[in-house]
Amino acid sequence: MENRELGRTGRQVGVVGLGAWQLGADWGEVTEDDALATLNTAVDAGVTFIDTADVYGDGRSEQVVGKLIKERPGLTVATKMGRRVPQEASAYTLDNFRAWNDRSRENLGVDTIDLVQLHCPPTAVFSDQAVYDALDSMVEERRIAAYGVSVETCEQALTAIARPGVATVQIILNAFRLKPLEQVLPAAAGAGVGIIARVPLASGLLSGRYDRDTTFGQDDHRNFNRHGESFDVGETFAGVDYETGLAAVERLRSLVPDGMTMAQFALRWIIDQPGVSVVIPGARNQRQAEANAEATRLSPLDEQTHAAVTAVYDELIRPLVHDRW
Repeated sequence: MENRELGRTGRQVGVVGLGAWQLGADWGEVTEDDALATLNTAVDAGVTFIDTADVYGDGRSEQVVGKLIKERPGLTVATKMGRRVPQEASAYTLDNFRAWNDRSRENLGVDTIDLVQLHCPPTAVFSDQAVYDALDSMVEERRIAAYGVSVETCEQALTAIARPGVATVQIILNAFRLKPLEQVLPAAAGAGVGIIARVPLASGLLSGRYDRDTTFGQDDHRNFNRHGESFDVGETFAGVDYETGLAAVERLRSLVPDGMTMAQFALRWIIDQPGVSVVIPGARNQRQAEANAEATRLSPLDEQTHAAVTAVYDELIRPLVHDRW
């Protein structure tokens, strides 16, 4: 697998990583054995970067990842913190960071976490110098090796990129979310900040496996968060309404080269973007993990195909999402 530098962490990681949200909760039940099998298969396929969060399954995802890294040394693990409390800027203090970090280190079974990210905090947090001072203290105390931010909006990303201690920015980037290409990716590249591309398949829509008759379980966020009932609606189907997303997928399907699945096409599109450090698709089983990793070995898409993806976005998706995030 192709390796890329993960921003200011100084680490090299495989360009296709694994997002472990699906192994915690909010996507339907996954047993621990199945979760570990999926993680091991991903690592066998070349994945070296795993992204989790303290809120995924209320720590369950971190615990499963912790079991993996005991057996598979050398991986880079990132977690996130801040979503287990009411979302108020006043909660983002050094004392709280230490408490949240203690819990994550225990879940992961490590003394120092490779990368800790603020988990889509309130906008005011991104401009608060005291927050960055607290994060710097966490590095000095060797609780964390580096820190970054996970953002909802491009404006939040640009604010964070300007801070000298921010190693990475995690942002939604996929064929339904092109706005980060305009300013965020160039700014990150210029500052040496890594870009972690999340929601790469638009919650599975860009896998091409769903249709109007597809149903999702009651414990699946694609059912309970379609209108932002539980968290930012942009995290579910990238904020695109389901019917429009299906229509766009049908347009994109004709662009997929022979020998490539629709999901691999969507991942390859992201890998091709200058400035992306790692893309973190989720996987619920070993087959998905293997197929995702294989995307890095497929040929880059040609200019005409990239232009066609942009045309579909401009016609169907841009009016719905471009100015929102």
